[in-house]
Amino acid sequence: MLTAYFRQQVPVRQKHPVQTEQSKAIRMGNILAIVGRPNVGKSTFFNRMTGSLEAIVDPTSGVTRDRHYGHSDWNGIEFSIIDTGGVVVGGDDVFEHAIVRQVELAIEESDVILFMVDAREGLTPLDKDVADMIRRSPKKAFLAVNKIDSPDKFHEVSDFYSLGFKEIYGISSSNGGGTGDLLDAIVMEFDKATPETLPDLPKFTVVGRPNVGKSSFVNALLGVERNIVTPVAGTTRDSIYTRYNSFGFDFLLVDTAGLRKKSKVFENIEFYSVMRSIRSIESSEVVFLMIDATQGWESQDMNIFKLAQNNHKGIVIIVNKWDLVEKDTHTHKYYEEAIRKNIAPFSDVPIVFTSVLNKQRIHKALEEATAVYENRKKRIPTRKLNDVLLPIFAGTPPPFIKGKEVKIKYITQIKTAYPSFVIFCNLPQYVKDPYKRFAENRIREEFNFTGTPMEVYFRKK
Repeated sequence: MLTAYFRQQVPVRQKHPVQTEQSKAIRMGNILAIVGRPNVGKSTFFNRMTGSLEAIVDPTSGVTRDRHYGHSDWNGIEFSIIDTGGVVVGGDDVFEHAIVRQVELAIEESDVILFMVDAREGLTPLDKDVADMIRRSPKKAFLAVNKIDSPDKFHEVSDFYSLGFKEIYGISSSNGGGTGDLLDAIVMEFDKATPETLPDLPKFTVVGRPNVGKSSFVNALLGVERNIVTPVAGTTRDSIYTRYNSFGFDFLLVDTAGLRKKSKVFENIEFYSVMRSIRSIESSEVVFLMIDATQGWESQDMNIFKLAQNNHKGIVIIVNKWDLVEKDTHTHKYYEEAIRKNIAPFSDVPIVFTSVLNKQRIHKALEEATAVYENRKKRIPTRKLNDVLLPIFAGTPPPFIKGKEVKIKYITQIKTAYPSFVIFCNLPQYVKDPYKRFAENRIREEFNFTGTPMEVYFRKK
């Protein structure tokens, strides 16, 4: 085994886009679950194998809370990896019970289990508790003794034979030492069949301030405890991709860490979570912006809305916990008007009032998101654009500026990932923002681009 340490080391994989990694992870039939007590190096191993920083690595114990998915391959065999939260059996922390449940679900999903321990700290009672959990599963399990960072530390592996695992490997997640033989053995347990390739799916991201019900919304749709839900704000720290394929819908659903104000982001962990949420918004097509009906529209909601708008993402606003609001016949109308006033001038956005706890109107939110997704990729033929819009612009032309008359000649949609239109005219420099908003609103009304930010450019013919 000493020879294996020097012979095979896993290089750090090249980084891939988040959405590609996650969509592949969902497609693969071979799944490896990494389990162990907190801070043994599971996320470091995950990041090395996936070539990313998708799992948060931090000296703080218990950083990874939800299952986190990635994609890798070894010897030509592709597989998914589940990085799980550190297991603490019998603890009193509200997160510990939820993490144990998540690990149990990960073990159920997996084909092979990688049980990781820490050579530096030696065998602990928690390791024995985790080993008992794993032994209850019929899945093939491998024991990886991590943090064997040099050959002279290899003797520390022997301390862990008492756990009763036949397959024990000394590795270093940080430098890749010893992982070659481990991966050789793991992939031998996988199905060697070529996985089915599925078409790319739209990605819908759930964003909002902490504790507004994002994970509960995901769990209500999926019908399983896909994400940890506790009363403590900020439970979700990683962005998680899950395929939803029911009731005629088929897309990737992304639950993200709650976005807080910058002044409230004190921990490095929280900072990286916010960064990952922002990247999830950037890589998605439609954003569910969830707010708490009992707290109303706040400045941070506006910041998230602007972030999605500036990235030209489709937007659906979900007003959650509507069952907790005292209502009369006009409450709904006044609440919606207040939101639209706050988000103006881009107020052409679907607003859905839900109670995730009672599963009220959650599928309405999916219907709106699907419609927004279709609107976002809609293309209008040039002839139709001109037939409809030129008479409107002729009837309401841009105002004279310095005695100059702006004459609109031609309109076309350009090829971008989001709706973009070019309006050709003789004097584009004299077209001001109010008329640009007028042009955008007419395009929205005539061709239904609800929920979709767009760009309208005036150019010289």
